[in-house]
Order: sequence, then structure tokens, then C-alpha cells
Amino acid sequence: MSSSQIPTDLYGSGGHTGDSVISTSAASVVSALSPISILTPTSASTLYASPDSANQPFFGAKSEPDDGDGVSSGGSVAAGSYAEPAKKKQKRNKPTLSCYECVERKTKCDRGRPHCLACIKRQTECKYAHVANLLEETSRSATNGRRMTKPPKRKVTMSGMKPTIPNIADRASNVFGVGSEHPFANYWTCEGGLPEVIGVLPEKLQADILLSQYFECVDPVYPIIDRQTFYLEYERFWTLRESEKTDAAFVGLVFTMMALGTQFVSTTSPKDRKQTSEFYASAGNQALRMSSYLNTASLRSVQAMVLVGYFLINDNHASDGWAFSGLLLRQAYAMGLHRDPNLVIPTASEFDKQQRRKLWQAVLVQDTFLTVLLSLPPNATHTDVRVDDFMDESTSFGEPNPTDVAYIRGSWMLANLVQETISSPRSLDVPICSTQRQKSKLIADFRAVYRSFPDVFRSWDQESIAQLACSNKRVVRQTLFLSSNYYHNLMLVHASESPDVPVNVRATLEAAHEALTSFFVLFTLFDTEARVWWVFHHRAFLEALCIGSVLREAGRDPTTADQFLRDPLFARAKADITRMVQILKIMADGEQGTEDARTRVVVLSEFL
Repeated sequence: MSSSQIPTDLYGSGGHTGDSVISTSAASVVSALSPISILTPTSASTLYASPDSANQPFFGAKSEPDDGDGVSSGGSVAAGSYAEPAKKKQKRNKPTLSCYECVERKTKCDRGRPHCLACIKRQTECKYAHVANLLEETSRSATNGRRMTKPPKRKVTMSGMKPTIPNIADRASNVFGVGSEHPFANYWTCEGGLPEVIGVLPEKLQADILLSQYFECVDPVYPIIDRQTFYLEYERFWTLRESEKTDAAFVGLVFTMMALGTQFVSTTSPKDRKQTSEFYASAGNQALRMSSYLNTASLRSVQAMVLVGYFLINDNHASDGWAFSGLLLRQAYAMGLHRDPNLVIPTASEFDKQQRRKLWQAVLVQDTFLTVLLSLPPNATHTDVRVDDFMDESTSFGEPNPTDVAYIRGSWMLANLVQETISSPRSLDVPICSTQRQKSKLIADFRAVYRSFPDVFRSWDQESIAQLACSNKRVVRQTLFLSSNYYHNLMLVHASESPDVPVNVRATLEAAHEALTSFFVLFTLFDTEARVWWVFHHRAFLEALCIGSVLREAGRDPTTADQFLRDPLFARAKADITRMVQILKIMADGEQGTEDARTRVVVLSEFL
């Protein structure tokens, strides 16, 4: 297929040059496809819907069973008794499908699971009748739709009730970034094999542009691929002859990197960008299948799987990203990436050992932030790989970037601490800390990790980071992501509560403010990237939601009502929500506007 037949108009046309040859049947099939037209809502739903899915809206109306006319036919009459008069026609006994809270308040219920949108906005407990859950389960199994999670926590007051720390995964909904449609469209024939996938590569110049975009926007945040060794293999790939064997896992990695790079291209329309990136992601997934990646794991296949997870999350498929991360963890364990390389491959080069450590760190970090944001159990818990062994030593492939090494080590230490102390309690809906002493110790541990970060990641303000963006955008991206990650988790600790441990209101607002500031700066400096990185803007939304819950409770509590009106901290917190709403409105408007951004505006506006 020529690239003019795939949605890459920005980069011109072309195919895989060199001596690569596609089979006649594969070429004819691929040439017949036009992804721009293929990915229209109508054709995509008819051609590429999975067998176990149906094209139904997430909040679609449910059909209600007809119980019949309710006329009793009566029984036989005993001998000698008079016939009973005919019973009156009974009213149809329709089951109540709305939640109890909406029925009680007589408000419209969208019947979302596990919580409806009205209860999310009211911050109230959302429960359904048993028959309603049975009917919903039947519908859900047909649509392969929603991921059921734990019930919501009880709403609290500042005077001792349990605090509401918002978690959107507890209210799984596609408008919050948990898509319900199948993540990969199928463009591939049974006979085409790997040549069919290679045949849809754009010409090398176009591929180079997308890979450059990947290393500009994605690699600073998740530096899992050694650029020098990658490009050596990449250049060799383009010179391969038909008779030479091609590594299918590497082809999958290249396509996945191009898919992520395409997500950050700002010169095309959002529709074209989405279609093109999904096409490349589908090609990457098909190449991984050709490599038998589920039973033949390699460093390249695991690297590709990590990046597929990030692509799915950015592409509004957080649920699919979570499920895919389970496969990723199994493959990482099977390869022994969780083991100390000095023990499992003692004779390997130091470079190879470092690559394994770096890849395990990437798997761990992805698992950690997903478990925190989705309140699900952590998986990357069994390891003896030590952070201290990841050093900035020189290798046969050149000097590593010292800032990258510090960034990887900092993210790694933070992920280890979060997995041990936050992920498991949140997945079980139990307090993070059961005593005040435990909470103080945990906060001290977080601060110790923060102090281990280099000054460049800690000593910054909005003016200095804007100046640094003119000369070193890579460090700016790393600083903002690391700061957001740290302060978000610190906010969760301060906001946690148990019978013996109260919420630290001021510390919660302080940590949420610092986390939100990182997002505000990212949006100011790199607005396209702020829109694309789901994990970043989703975290920011949760932080604003947490602030709103705290402010609402503070305003209701008589002991804090006066302070609420006078304290500059509360005024700044409200300003943070206002700023977040403004940004979400920008993200919701225009051609690039998204439905989840519009819904988030409605939710946060309730606090203003």
C-alpha cells in the first residue's frame, strides 16, 4: 500500500522502499483499503466490531421487560363453591432501573454503572435495585462494556466522617477516558503475514519525522528505548533484502512509536491524527501477533507492549490499557525482568543489564500510576531489582544522559513507595494509614524520596521553568511529570482518613495546588501535549475534584466556615478549580474538543 492510501497527508506519499516485497494478494487487499473512509463511524462499526461487542452507546437506554397484562387466570374452584368474580386488570409491574438516590430525589438518572452522572455530581452514594443490576449485567455482557469496580466511599464532613477522595475509575464511564469500543481496527488478511504489515509503512522520510516526534515528546517522559542502539537497528531494517529475516517484534515497536508520535503532531486535524495513529497502532499490534509475542517474549516486544499501553490510555482506552498491562506484566515476569540482572545474567554486558533494569522500571511505573488512578490492585510487586544498581556508568554505546538517569531513579523510587503504601489500600478501599504515627512516617518517607531528586527537578517556579523551556524542553517535561506524580500521591496521603487519623485539610490543599500547578505550566508551554497525555490531565481533574470536595465540606462545617471565607489558602484553592475549568473549556471547545472535557467542566463547575 502506498502511504497516500493511509491517512498521512501531512507527510506526503510513499511506501516501504528498498527491496522489501509484498505478496500480490496482500498488496491487492491493502491497496483496496482507504483508512480515512474505513474509520468512519458507520464503516468502522460494521467492518471491525469484535464478535463479542455491539455498537451501543455507553449510556444507551435499556429496554424494559414486559411483565404482561398481569391478568390472573385463577385456579380450579373447589366443588360446591361459587365462582369468584373476575379480578381487576393489574397495573404492569415495571422494575425500577434508576438508582435509589435519583428515585428519591425524582431526578433524571442516566443509569451509568457503577455510579450515575447525577450521583457523581452530587457526591452521593449510588445504589441500584437487584433486578436493575441483573438487567444491566445482561446488557453489559452483550456490549462487552463497563468495568465494574468497588462501591463509592461514604461522603464525609470535616468533623470526622470519611473524606471523599475522588477516583474516576470508581465511576467508570467513557466520558472520563474509559472507552468502550474495541481498541484496534482490523485491516489485515489471514494470508498477508508480516509482509502485509511492512507494506503499509510510509516512506522512510515520513517514518523519520514521526519517530523524531516520538523522541521529542514521549521519550523524555518514558525513556525506555536507547536511542543510539534503536537507530542502528532501524537503519539496518531499511536496507534488508527480501531474503533476509525481519524481526517482527522490532517492526511492531517501530509502528507503535510512530503511532505515539502521530498523537503529538499538531499540524493535522484531530480526526486525521486519530485515524492515522490508530492505523499505525493496529499495524504494530498485528506485527506483535506475527512475532508470537505472547509465547516468545523479547526486550523489543516488551518495549512495544509498554508503549501500546500508553497509546491506548492516550486514545481514550484506559480500561483496555489496564487489561493490556496485565499481559505486559506476565511477559516481563516470564523474561525475568523482575530479577536482579547480576543474578540471572551475570556474564552479560553492563549495557544489557542496564537495559533490563530500565525496562523493568518502565513496567513498574506504568503499573503503579494505573493502580493509583483506577484504584485497582498492583501487579509489579515481586522483584529484587535494586534502584541503586541503575547507575550513570559509561557503556560501549556512549555516555548516558545524567538527567535521564536521575529522572528514572526518582520515578522508580517513587513508584516503589506508592506500590507498597498507597496502591494496595486503595484497591481494597481501606485507609492508607491507620494511625497518626503511621501517617507521619509515610509523609516523611515521601519527603525523603523528594529530597533525593536533583535540584533541577525541585527548585523551579513558573518563570524559571518557562526560561528553561527555551533551551532544554526535555528536562522541563521530566520536571513537570515528576512533580505532578509526587504531589498527587502526597495529596492522597494527606487526604486519607481513618477513625483515628483526621484529614489534613491544609496539607491536602497545598499538595493539590502544587500538582495542579505542574499541569497548568504544561498546558501553557505545551498545550498539545497536555491534551494528549491522559494520565496528566486526568490526574489534574482528580486533584481539582479533591479540592472541590474539601472546600465544600469546609464551607458546611460551622467550625471552619469563617476560616473558609478569610483564609488565602481557601481562596487560592478555589482559584485553582476556576483555572482548571477554564482549561477544560478550552479542551472542550472547537475542532479538538472532547466529550470528557465537557463533562468535567460540568462536574467541577458545581464547586464554583
